[in-house]
Amino acid sequence: MPTPAYITELREFWGRRPLLLPGVSGVVLRGEPAQVLLGRRADTGRWSVPAGIVEPGEQPADCLTRELWEEARLRVGVERLVSVVAEPELSYPNGDRCQFISMTFRCRPLSGEAAVGDGELVAVGWFDLDGLPDDLSERGRQRVAEARSPDPACIFLTDE
Repeated sequence: MPTPAYITELREFWGRRPLLLPGVSGVVLRGEPAQVLLGRRADTGRWSVPAGIVEPGEQPADCLTRELWEEARLRVGVERLVSVVAEPELSYPNGDRCQFISMTFRCRPLSGEAAVGDGELVAVGWFDLDGLPDDLSERGRQRVAEARSPDPACIFLTDE
């Protein structure tokens, strides 16, 4: 799915200056020993946890369930909020800049078979936790570790 229309419209007025955007990501865990669902992104070619941008009027957990269906053809149950983090600012090749307020959720599969959906991902797969792909970012690894924690408290980062 391309950039949401409301962001494209905002860019017409705001230009390339940074936008603060709400983002969601889902760590989907199944089985024992646990496996995690990852997708290989079409834009970067790297493995990552599924993610998306919350649209106006949409609840974050609903956004995540929508994104997981669109991208990976999987219906999930959202179990809990794992972390809320202001990510570092990103710059895109076209000059657009943004910063995501990222909400990571722990999820479990309900139905469907993981498969490539709307084209944002070129591959999807279940990975053993001790066999994560080498090109999964450190932030992706951190999200997986946080979601696996038995502590149900949400993680909030501070500058202190």
